[in-house]
Amino acid sequence: MSSTKPIEQRLLTLGARLGHLIRSERMRRQIMQSTLAETAGISRSLLVWIEAGNVPSVESYLRLANALALRLEVDLVDPRNKKAVTRSEDPVHAAMGEWFVRRVEPHSDGVALDEPYQHYQFAGRADVVAWKLDPPALLHVENRTRFPNLQEVFGSYNAKRSYLPGVLAQRLGLGNGFDSVTSVMAVLWSAEVLHELRLRPASFRAVCPDSIDAFSAWLAGSPPPTGVRSILAVVDPLAASRSRAIVGFDQTQTVRPRYRGYVDAAEALRQTSGAQAQDRSGVSSVEGMRHSRNSRSMARPLR
Repeated sequence: MSSTKPIEQRLLTLGARLGHLIRSERMRRQIMQSTLAETAGISRSLLVWIEAGNVPSVESYLRLANALALRLEVDLVDPRNKKAVTRSEDPVHAAMGEWFVRRVEPHSDGVALDEPYQHYQFAGRADVVAWKLDPPALLHVENRTRFPNLQEVFGSYNAKRSYLPGVLAQRLGLGNGFDSVTSVMAVLWSAEVLHELRLRPASFRAVCPDSIDAFSAWLAGSPPPTGVRSILAVVDPLAASRSRAIVGFDQTQTVRPRYRGYVDAAEALRQTSGAQAQDRSGVSSVEGMRHSRNSRSMARPLR
């Protein structure tokens, strides 16, 4: 008979989950245990112990998260509230990524979501990347739904602008790198975000000084052949077919917001997803008949 107390059981569950996440992320990025341990400032034996599911100090978790360019978040959730949602969930961010992938994938030689990279002590993930090989051109999009910490946002974006092109060029076997690199900070078309852009235009202009033309060219299937650009784009991932889905920084002083804030956009996304689910259920029998006639999937992987 087990004498483990409820709190100890929770600790065992927490340790197993975080240990698995750390190990999976390290292996996905092909980082050796000794390398990660050195970057995090802990011993390799401690890392092995943590990955095995044991619970260290909070500081050790924070060090490992920082070394992996991740953020450790803790939520207190009322178990009686079945609608409780953790802060780590970001459906609007995911919808923005899906919007970009669907538009650049047909014109690209490769597209990836949440692409990892590491340059010495700098490591992270790019939200969306797309590339063409002839001539070598790279598109890097970072989606932002809110700006809780501008310094952190700018620092992360600039680090990826600096290191991501070289890492991906090496990964793709491009000895001379990319002839064209287009980095885009894509922000949600909300009053909350527009307020930040209008409050600090000089800061955003300093980080994203270029016009939206190069990004529009990528979306149209004709990326610029040369040059390095940093662009800010305001995006509505739920825009109707007759509405503009994207505007540049120069238009942010005059355009009207599509949403009050993140919560409003998330609710609009929920309603849209519900309506689409109802539409799909109405034709499920027809689609089932079509699928039975042709069971081969036509979907292409992103990687």
